[in-house]
Amino acid sequence: MTTTVKDMLATYPADLGEVDREKLTKCIEECIACAQACTACADACLSEGTVGELTKCIRTDMDCADICTATASVLSRHTGYDANVTRAILQACATACKACGNECSSHADMEHCRVCAEACRSCEHACNQLIQTLG
Repeated sequence: MTTTVKDMLATYPADLGEVDREKLTKCIEECIACAQACTACADACLSEGTVGELTKCIRTDMDCADICTATASVLSRHTGYDANVTRAILQACATACKACGNECSSHADMEHCRVCAEACRSCEHACNQLIQTLG
């Protein structure tokens, strides 16, 4: 399947080195999807009648969304690439996704939290897969 992320990586004029393009593409896409899911989940939590009990979930959603957005941005830039920076942000993203996935799982009776937890788990997995390929 062709995606905008994959298409943009294919147009990059310089050599990306030994970066696994498929795992990079997957990770960027998962980060974008997770950021959207977390933002929507936080918004849905704000509409729940028990919003006061969802403060931690909302905060975790918003932190995860911000980190996933930043990760997708860093992964989309290749000029002057620094594997140490990339590894650090991927580790931070995986950690945020794990925390958010755990928090949302504790509210899985709310469909938006269940969907968000799945997106977080998928993004965490993609980050960890990409970390394993970095030199």
